[in-house]
Amino acid sequence: MLEVKSGFVEYLSQFGETEKRSMFGGTGFFVSGAMFALVKEDRIYLRGGSDLTQNLIDKECKKFVHVKKSSTAIVNYYDITDLYEKEDQGLDVMVKKSVENSVAEKEYRDSKLNKRLRDLPNLRLTIERMLKKAGVEDVDTFFSMSPEELFRKVQEAHGYDVDVKLLWMFAGAQNGTHWTLLSEETKQQLLRAI
Repeated sequence: MLEVKSGFVEYLSQFGETEKRSMFGGTGFFVSGAMFALVKEDRIYLRGGSDLTQNLIDKECKKFVHVKKSSTAIVNYYDITDLYEKEDQGLDVMVKKSVENSVAEKEYRDSKLNKRLRDLPNLRLTIERMLKKAGVEDVDTFFSMSPEELFRKVQEAHGYDVDVKLLWMFAGAQNGTHWTLLSEETKQQLLRAI
């Protein structure tokens, strides 16, 4: 395995800087935090995605199966060991495509486009519903308003006995922190603003 792994690490260097981490009982290879390849038990696997998956299937690459204690997980990785060992002409293009797909998917997952209100810090389904009832439908709208404006909108929609802690939760969500980490001074400024 060490021979396969060291040669593969050298091969991957042409696609940019990679980092390695233990994954699925083997070693995962990452670019910009996105995993695109795996080496496990002398086998090399490449992550599929979009038209790359069909290309890997056409080349008769078998899907990686991760056996857990009580279940089996089939993930979107394909055994490219034979292609690598035979120095397949199309492998470079497939690895490059896998890196691009993996990075793009991770960027989308991490972006505001993929987030729901309840995915933000301090917010949960109940608060998401309150915000939607108040006319704040999505994350972009949430970030386009100040915490005080959000709080006032929720008050108008749900009554003026809404817990003031909600104001701090909105501020924390916009800062990416838990509301209890807001300074007392910040909390008082927010209160004065409403």
